[in-house]
Amino acid sequence: MNRYNDILRVAVLPLAIDWANKKANLDAVGNAFTRLPEDTDIVVLPELFSTGFSDDEAVMRDLAERNSQETIDFIKTLASRHSVAIAGSYLAITPPHLYNRAFFIEPNGDETFYDKRHLFSLSTESKIFAPGDEQIPVVRFRGWNIAMIVCYDLRFPVWCRCRKNSYDMLLVPANWPQARGYAWTHLLIARAIENQCCVVGADRGGRDAYGDYDGLAQIFDGRGMPVGVQLEGSPFITADLSRSKQDDYRKNFPVCNDADDFEFLPR
Repeated sequence: MNRYNDILRVAVLPLAIDWANKKANLDAVGNAFTRLPEDTDIVVLPELFSTGFSDDEAVMRDLAERNSQETIDFIKTLASRHSVAIAGSYLAITPPHLYNRAFFIEPNGDETFYDKRHLFSLSTESKIFAPGDEQIPVVRFRGWNIAMIVCYDLRFPVWCRCRKNSYDMLLVPANWPQARGYAWTHLLIARAIENQCCVVGADRGGRDAYGDYDGLAQIFDGRGMPVGVQLEGSPFITADLSRSKQDDYRKNFPVCNDADDFEFLPR
């Protein structure tokens, strides 16, 4: 297995989202990419990275976009320019509904989308957005199978279950405040351990009306060990992840073979 198919360099950008200021957020991401570590394969941005979240549905509708508008066009340009895949979530509209929509954009323009399934009922998110009705997607990219969920989905292990080693890495764009940071960290670790896969927790930075966020973006390997590092002066947290090491671990300790089978039923 060569480097291209074995080692995947992942970078998380804990962006301090400027609420409802799409231009400022896109500019901040573009500026950060000028310092993107060499040989990066995937960049993961936070949940709703270009707008943030508001309780005001009218404001959210005004900011929402389709899959072919400013935010995704910007991401496609960055992905092509830097030869990386870019994942995250953005404020989407498929009339008449609003969605918290995750994306995985490849350098060649291929796109995969996933609408957040579990909407946070303790806030107005569950009233403003419609829930997704599709299971989490798995994308094949540079020799890895990569799955995506969004923030609150992390609390639901059945939804995230990596059945029969169907994916090798789980991406989790999020707006998860420090007040619940203990749960966030341990849920990321639990998903890594139970699925024997790398988990990338791409939390935002900064502060908004819901709390502080700095310091929670993390990357874990398939044993649940923290592997993300942030070099001095870099806006990114990065990790070099090995498929061969993870495959060996799964082969030598094949707990997934004993996992229960199940099926998802319509809500």
